Amino acid sequence: SGKGSSAAGLTAMVTQEAHSREFYLEGGAMVLADGGIVCIDEFDKMSDGARSVLHEAMEQQTVSIAKAGIICTLNARTSILASANPRESRYNPGLSVIDNIDLPPTLLSRFDLIYLLLDKPEERTDRLLARHLVGLYATRPDGADAGGDGGAPGGGGVREDSADDLAREGSVIGHRTLTDYISYARQHVHPRLTDEASQELVSAYVEMRRAGAGRKTISATPRQLESLIRLAEAHARLHLRGAVNTDDVGEAVRLMRVATQQAATDPLTGTIDMDLIATGRSAAAQGQINQLAARLLELLGETSTGSTTVAALHSAVLETAIVSVSYAQVREALDQLRGERSVTEHAGVVSLAN
Repeated sequence: SGKGSSAAGLTAMVTQEAHSREFYLEGGAMVLADGGIVCIDEFDKMSDGARSVLHEAMEQQTVSIAKAGIICTLNARTSILASANPRESRYNPGLSVIDNIDLPPTLLSRFDLIYLLLDKPEERTDRLLARHLVGLYATRPDGADAGGDGGAPGGGGVREDSADDLAREGSVIGHRTLTDYISYARQHVHPRLTDEASQELVSAYVEMRRAGAGRKTISATPRQLESLIRLAEAHARLHLRGAVNTDDVGEAVRLMRVATQQAATDPLTGTIDMDLIATGRSAAAQGQINQLAARLLELLGETSTGSTTVAALHSAVLETAIVSVSYAQVREALDQLRGERSVTEHAGVVSLAN
């Protein structure tokens, strides 16, 4: 659980042996799961200190320790599967993923795939889910009814109906069989990129980059290319192939496009913009702030003293603006100008820098 995790619990902790009084390391979740997978629930409730240690593990696949005179680097070649809830427990489709989920962009951009699981009413999926949940309570492992004497007879039929529905959708693989299959693939199959697959990856990455060139937005970054390579290798391993072919690359590109379309679509323009994931702000939103900052400089230049209050600037912007401009946007534009040392601010009065 993200709420109960800590930096030491994720990486490693230093403990002192009671008799010898010597210090030694105890591996955390990321170290113990080397070569496996770490599942984190309530990722949005994780503390900033615990999140900070994930940056190195997700980027370098290692964990660096410097505690009690012990300095070392431990392997953390681990996949991370995390789930997070939106702010106020409700997803707002009018906002970006960064605005809906309280996670830093620097951490969110390190995930290969980001999917939105929205609870939309749909009779078919609702019926399957309800039958599955009711089936968990309708029968016990020993075959007795969960409801005791008052339980309805034939409760196991709920589970059978659910299995029949799933069987009609495709082959149902048992849990143990699937576990053994994945374990065998991980241990014995190590696919390599072929020349054809390498060329297909390059072409797919260039095409993804070209999609945002006309809009002056970034639709793919080198991290997406690394994600495509990992996904293609995983797809080949799933099929027990020793070489990555063009079909594996095609499936990796499809998965990437679906995830990107969901997570990196700018709600203002409806276009894919990786700046949303990388920086937390789309190129269109940044352009609006830049235009507002330029307008504020013009307004300050029109004053006789070159200075005025923030409230007066906001009022002046509203008089000439075509769209509504909030006070928070004015503050953000002023912060950008102060960072560029174009203006100074003191006691609510903004002045042009000398």
